Amino acid sequence: MSNLPAPGVYTIDAVHSSVGFVARHLVAAKVRGNFTDFEGTITIGDSAETSSVVATAKAESITTNNEMRDGHLKSPDFLDYENHPTIEFKSTSVTSKGGDLYDLVADVTLRGVTKSVTFELEYLGSGPSMQPGGTVAGFEARAEIDRRDFGVNFEGSLENGSLVVGNKVVLELNIESHLAA
Repeated sequence: MSNLPAPGVYTIDAVHSSVGFVARHLVAAKVRGNFTDFEGTITIGDSAETSSVVATAKAESITTNNEMRDGHLKSPDFLDYENHPTIEFKSTSVTSKGGDLYDLVADVTLRGVTKSVTFELEYLGSGPSMQPGGTVAGFEARAEIDRRDFGVNFEGSLENGSLVVGNKVVLELNIESHLAA
């Protein structure tokens, strides 16, 4: 049996949520970043299978707390935000794995390329929101992608052949959402 918040349409609260990623830099470090401008809705149905998520992040809002690196990530080497201003997320299925765990399969569109990505989703719970009569629900989701699948083919390498940036990128979503009263 799976757990779900009350049925309805929940709006993602960008102030209390994060859309982040982790990528390898050289072989020694992980670079963490996030997108600061995003929005979306979570529709909870009577079952996991009738639930869905739609969200958008602005590629230009990427930040890793380093202006030079952020500029490179926005460039045609990576996100190419001038030609591809948004990153789109649209679920295609939600399947219960029991309890609070789900497989969330979504079409992710990055740089104009759409690929199916499976996220491990955990429902964190729900309760009253700060708005009288409102409900809040929390979720965490995680997936690993290969950036080359989305046309992000920057291949900088060192003299010894090791990549400057790893090909695997972990996507981490921490979402607080609100159901209107």
